[in-house]
Amino acid sequence: MNRPLWWLAALAWAGLTFWFSSSPDAQGAAGWLDLSPPRDKLFHAANFGVLGLLILFASGRPLLAVLLASLYGAVDELHQATVPGRSADVADWVADTLGAAFAVTLAVLWQRQRARDRLAR
Repeated sequence: MNRPLWWLAALAWAGLTFWFSSSPDAQGAAGWLDLSPPRDKLFHAANFGVLGLLILFASGRPLLAVLLASLYGAVDELHQATVPGRSADVADWVADTLGAAFAVTLAVLWQRQRARDRLAR
């Protein structure tokens, strides 16, 4: 997939995240999931891990991917503060950032290992 399509996928994922966080119900549109603490932090980490990966594939820049995902996590939390029945939570933003950093780090390590394996052949 070429970079513009990865950017489109990242924007779509960010839009889906915005849609979920716009619901006054803390469970959001994913009401079928049990997002009570501490499970909600795992959901945040996984969600922003995917966003970080999509940005990484789009940009090819790991630090940029983590920073943009983290920034979007902060914006998402501020947005939730304006939604009735929701609130901003620094711990959610930390989970967002850690999820993005973890996923991007794993992807970079995997890419490096693949490059080493190709050189060894």
